[in-house]
Amino acid sequence: MQDSLSKLGHKGTPELGPSLLGGVSLPAAVLHETALAHNLAWMQRFAESHGARLAPHGKTSMTPALFHRQLEAGAWGITLATAPQCRAAFASGVLRVLMANQLVGQANMAIIADLLEAGADFHCVVDSEANVRDLGRFFAERDLTLKVLIELGIAGGRTGCRSVEAVRELARVVDAEPGLALAGMEGYEGVVHAADPVPAIRAYATRLVEAARCLDDEGRFAADHPIITASGSAWYDLIAEAFDTGELRRRFTPVLRPGCYVVHDHGIYRRSQQGVLSRRPDLHEGLRPALEVFAQVQSLPEPGLAIVALGKRDIGADQLPEPLRRYREGGAVGEVLSVDGWEVTRLMDQHAFMRLPDSADDVHIGDVLAFGASHPCLTFDKWRRLCLVDERLAVTEVMATTF
Repeated sequence: MQDSLSKLGHKGTPELGPSLLGGVSLPAAVLHETALAHNLAWMQRFAESHGARLAPHGKTSMTPALFHRQLEAGAWGITLATAPQCRAAFASGVLRVLMANQLVGQANMAIIADLLEAGADFHCVVDSEANVRDLGRFFAERDLTLKVLIELGIAGGRTGCRSVEAVRELARVVDAEPGLALAGMEGYEGVVHAADPVPAIRAYATRLVEAARCLDDEGRFAADHPIITASGSAWYDLIAEAFDTGELRRRFTPVLRPGCYVVHDHGIYRRSQQGVLSRRPDLHEGLRPALEVFAQVQSLPEPGLAIVALGKRDIGADQLPEPLRRYREGGAVGEVLSVDGWEVTRLMDQHAFMRLPDSADDVHIGDVLAFGASHPCLTFDKWRRLCLVDERLAVTEVMATTF
C-alpha cells in the first residue's frame, strides 16, 4: 500500500513496465536520450568555439538530473531566475549559480544569504540605486559580500539601466557598498523587438560590450576577469559573435545563457534555429527536438473527430501541439501509424480536440500519439516526473523536476 501511495501525484510514470507504449501511465512527458545527448554536446561545442562559458538557464527544466548532465558536458554554471530556484539548484549540488534577475525582498535575500554561507558561488543582477542600497545593507549586516552584475536594458523593454551613463552611475553606487562587489555586466537581447531584428540585436550587444569596457576602464570591477553575459535561446549566435574578440576574452569572462537548447522544440525555437543556421551555415546540423508528450486517443465521438487525453495541464499552449507519430497501445516501436492531416483544433484542461482527415479510417481508442510543443519551459512546468527513453521507447530513467 505504501509503495502505491508513494506514486500519488506523479503522473506519466511507469506502472506496468518500462515500455512507453504499454507500461507507462499516459499522458507522459518524454525526453529522448539520443537527441538530448546531441543537444548537450552541440551547445557546449558552440560556446567553446567562441571562447565563451556556458551557464544554461535552468528555469527551462528545473530538473536537477539535466543540470548535472549540462555541468558534466562542460557548463560553467547554471542560470536561474528566482531565489527559490537557486536554492533548489544548490540543494541538488549546483555550486555556481547565476541569477539573471534582480534580488528583491528580505525573504529572498535571506535565501541567498543562506546559500552564500553554505558555500555557493552566486551572482545576481542590479539595475537601480534603491535595490543596490537594500542589498548592500542586508548583506553587510550578515557580514557577507554579494557579487552583482549591472544589467543594461532598452527603452520600453523589461528591466535594466536604460543607458551606458546610467550603468556608470550605478557602478559608483555599488562601489560605495561594502556588502557588494561588482562582478560584471549582464543583458538580455530577447527584449529587443524590431522589424529587422538582426541589426537591432547586434546594436544592443555592441552597447553591452561598450558599457562593460567603460566600467573596466574606470576600474569599477572587483574581479580580475569580470563576467559579461547575455543570450537566450533564439539569438545566441549574435551574442557569441559580439563577445568573440581577443580583447574581450583577455579582459572579461564571456558567458552565454541559453536554456531551451537542452530539449529544443517543435515551435518558436525550431524557427529560431533555422535563422541561426541561415546565418551560420558552417554549423551544419543544429539542435534536435528532444521533448515530446505522449497521450492516448480517448474518444471517437463522431466522424472526423478524435478526443485525446492531453490538455493544458500537460503541454504548453503558446501554440497548439503538433501531432508527430502514432502507435498502437502495446505495439512495436517500428510500427508507426500515419498522422498525416491530423490537426489539434482546441485544447482544454485535459482534452485535445483533433480534426481527422477522411483517410483516417484505422484509428483505435487507446492509440498512442507523440506530440511536439512550442516553448519547452511551459511544458516542463506541468510535470513533476519526466521519462527518459531510449530508441526502443523504453524508460531508462525517471527524472524529477523541482518546480
